Amino acid sequence: MGAKKKGKKGAAKDAVKDAAERTPFRELLRCPPGPVDLSGFDTAATPGAPGGKSATRDAMTGLGQRVAELQEQLYACAQVEGDQRRVLLVLQGMDTSGKGGVVKHVVGELNPYGCQVKSFKAPTREELSHDFLWRIRRALPQPGHLGVFDRSHYEDVLIARVRELVPRRVWARRYGTINRFEERLALDDCTIVKCFLHISSEKQKERLMARLEDSTKHWKYNPQDVEERRRWDEYQQAYSAVLEKCNTEAAPWYVIPSDRKWYRNYAIMMLLMEVCEGLGPHWPPGDFDLESEKARVAGS
Repeated sequence: MGAKKKGKKGAAKDAVKDAAERTPFRELLRCPPGPVDLSGFDTAATPGAPGGKSATRDAMTGLGQRVAELQEQLYACAQVEGDQRRVLLVLQGMDTSGKGGVVKHVVGELNPYGCQVKSFKAPTREELSHDFLWRIRRALPQPGHLGVFDRSHYEDVLIARVRELVPRRVWARRYGTINRFEERLALDDCTIVKCFLHISSEKQKERLMARLEDSTKHWKYNPQDVEERRRWDEYQQAYSAVLEKCNTEAAPWYVIPSDRKWYRNYAIMMLLMEVCEGLGPHWPPGDFDLESEKARVAGS
């Protein structure tokens, strides 16, 4: 007689248990200190995955449920107990690396009431009239929330550097400014999860071409992306500098192999689960007598 088939909830719990027994993703994917050579990172690697594409996608269901529960607990603690803790997920990467995909397939699994997503485009005239962190401060997550930055303050030491939008002496000072800013955020109960979505030049070309060949994706295509692509080596140098100079204990960088979309999503979901579990949120108890309230509801 065969083993009894497990239901969806049982399979989900098994997926979370199996993931928790593996080497923490905060160790597997953390960028090492010191100079960074991005060519030494395999963009198609799948460290810590429970298996191939199918097995990993199956595991995502259980992980999504667990992260959603943790995020809702964090939100509840803020609403009821005044807990000030919050989480900020920073997504950086070359065009087509999957920032939008992470928002859709990872953050999309969570309760929108406890999430804040902000996509940073080219700064407006008003934003340019302030220091480069002004618009970032205005978009920080509230207590109990998971904030997501699709691009971030790092644009000011990436595109600003490559495109020479400001003098070298200006962008060179920003690394230290960013580190001090993030250290203050960490002291203010904001846990920062910085993910560099690392793809290969070949994979980017493939994804750009796929957008051109699918009319439903033409809205995603920007001819300017090809111009940026021609500066690939310059961007790799700029990202290497960011990963070296802004990889701190308060806000470490994680390098996410992103040639495989399914692994990218799983890895970031795992990071969020580990971070949220580390915060130890809980369901706040009610400030009422349970049995009395049951009787009141029954008689109403």
